[in-house]
Amino acid sequence: MSVTELPGDRAPDSSTTPAGPVRPARRSAAVALLTRLHFYAGVLVAPFLLVAALTGLAYTLTPQLDDALYGDKLTVSTVGGQPRPLAEQIAAARAAHPDGTLTEVQPGDGDRTTRVVFARDDLGDRQHTVYVDPYTARVSGRLTTWFGSTPATTWLDDLHRNLHLGAVGRHYSEIAASWLWVLALGGVVLWWRRRAAGRSRARHLLVPDLSAARGVRRTRGWHATTGVWLAVGLLFLSATGLTWSRYAGANFGAGLDALRARTPEISTALAGAPPATGGGEHQHGGAATATATDPATYDRVLGGARAAGLSGPVAITPPGEAGAAWTVAQTDDRWPVGYDRVAVDPATGTVTARSDFADWPVLAKLSKLGIQAHMGRLFGPVNQILLAALALGLLCVVVWGYRMWWQRRPTRADRRAPLGAPPARGAVRGLRWWTLLVGVPVVVALGWALPWFGGPLLGFLIIDAVVGLRQRRRRPAVPVSPAPAGS
Repeated sequence: MSVTELPGDRAPDSSTTPAGPVRPARRSAAVALLTRLHFYAGVLVAPFLLVAALTGLAYTLTPQLDDALYGDKLTVSTVGGQPRPLAEQIAAARAAHPDGTLTEVQPGDGDRTTRVVFARDDLGDRQHTVYVDPYTARVSGRLTTWFGSTPATTWLDDLHRNLHLGAVGRHYSEIAASWLWVLALGGVVLWWRRRAAGRSRARHLLVPDLSAARGVRRTRGWHATTGVWLAVGLLFLSATGLTWSRYAGANFGAGLDALRARTPEISTALAGAPPATGGGEHQHGGAATATATDPATYDRVLGGARAAGLSGPVAITPPGEAGAAWTVAQTDDRWPVGYDRVAVDPATGTVTARSDFADWPVLAKLSKLGIQAHMGRLFGPVNQILLAALALGLLCVVVWGYRMWWQRRPTRADRRAPLGAPPARGAVRGLRWWTLLVGVPVVVALGWALPWFGGPLLGFLIIDAVVGLRQRRRRPAVPVSPAPAGS
């Protein structure tokens, strides 16, 4: 048998094949079950993976797309010496955008313009961002943004997350993320089992077996080996994608709450003032109503944060009500990241509270870094290239999977079929009792935590059982030969 050959690829020997269905051997029942699950999950979930890979591939290009489309707004043509005071820059932005509530200011850093963010009720969760040259205080443009993202990035982000279908569309990406890890791990297990059965296992650990004849075995070699190369990256994409999905993400958040592993809040309470009700988290959405203050306050608050050691790009957020401290947060998404935050008294510029990234819970750190890497921001162009390679590789694996399905179709005139037959049923009956005792609770727990994994899996099992029952009822009874005379 070739190292990439599946059981059942060869035609059975009619002289030794018993009549009726054959139950898989107990020692290979788990592999047979995994093969069947991998087949059906690949066929049914692959369209979601194709869309996710294509839209994710497009999203990896957003930094370059932003520079091409909005470079005149996002960057300055000439880097000057000392930036102009924030008060002067905010005044210029307010003159260009007299409506709305000022909710955030991101001072320009290097060749990046200053971003002055205004919220308006008619924009919903969007904002108007005015871009100001920090060295001349000249307004370079305005865009409608979402959490700081440009219109092009926002459009591609919505396409990847929900296909521009809102809450309904988010189901597609959660289905893809919920099953991607199953397909990746299952593929690795099947690949290892097939490699272990061949003499050339070591030689073909990381390269496809090109000695196999053209056809399904050659295609499977490319499919399996490429999947193994991508396995770690696909598991990463699946895990990080699930963290902000609709249902699994909510369960993940509940788990963080139970473990007290959320991003820690920072207190914005000031001595002698009533506690603020808006919380100390860095607010992007602009839904809160900021206190009307002198723009010079931003310079005083920024000076206090710089004196406290917050370097690099930062965002200054006024509180939602009077009598609370302002929040200054680092926004450097490139490794090594800068996510430290301070609360500053706007009257004196004194730091009243601090929250450093180094002090975050481990799970909060991993979640934050994982999301940034998933979005291609953590390691700059290297991160983008790796994500693009993962997306292209996943597209190839899916296409090869469908090609194998086509190549395995019967072509003889008396048993021609449009597609290949699925792997044989009956593997569950061959499992040992202790495998079911351990496996069933684990699968149930996973199905509860990942509803778009558990729901489809339950539906598949029910349909598969019904189809099997109907097939057994339709199967003609085997006639019993009469006993020989005189017996």
